Amino acid sequence: MSDMPGRRGATRNPFAPEGLTFTPVSTGLTKVRLISVAVWLGLPLVALIVLAVLFPGWWWSIPIGVLVLLVVWLGWLVPRQVRSIGYAEREEDLLIRKGILFRQLTVVPYGRMQYVDVQAGPMDRWANVAKVQLHTASAQTDASIPGLPPEEASRLRDRLSERGESRLAGL
Repeated sequence: MSDMPGRRGATRNPFAPEGLTFTPVSTGLTKVRLISVAVWLGLPLVALIVLAVLFPGWWWSIPIGVLVLLVVWLGWLVPRQVRSIGYAEREEDLLIRKGILFRQLTVVPYGRMQYVDVQAGPMDRWANVAKVQLHTASAQTDASIPGLPPEEASRLRDRLSERGESRLAGL
């Protein structure tokens, strides 16, 4: 059975529109996210190991094992999540896709954009990445693109602002 009339066996993927190439984000975002995982889970793991040495007992292996498994799982998952993030510019709108298991495709019409932010914290600057935050007329449709090289974030900010202004002027 076909999802598209006239094309036998063809299926339409709503997360990969035909003829559209998504630009991936920088792998520097993977570094930032893995360091965050290491800090947030590595410190409790070290604390548990110290406690296990000071107060011996078999039961320490349970929380230590759970944390180790969580760190390993996130070490596998985070790079895949970062590779799933991408954006594509079209004539009238910007598409942003994210997610592996729970996929999301956000379409932001240029005419709905009110302003565009570029943000970079200390870790982002160290990894040479920035985040472009799009603010629209509706608070529920605000979107962001994390992990862009600063030059690309600046170029995209200027381009999106320019396109948004030209679409707004046409109203």
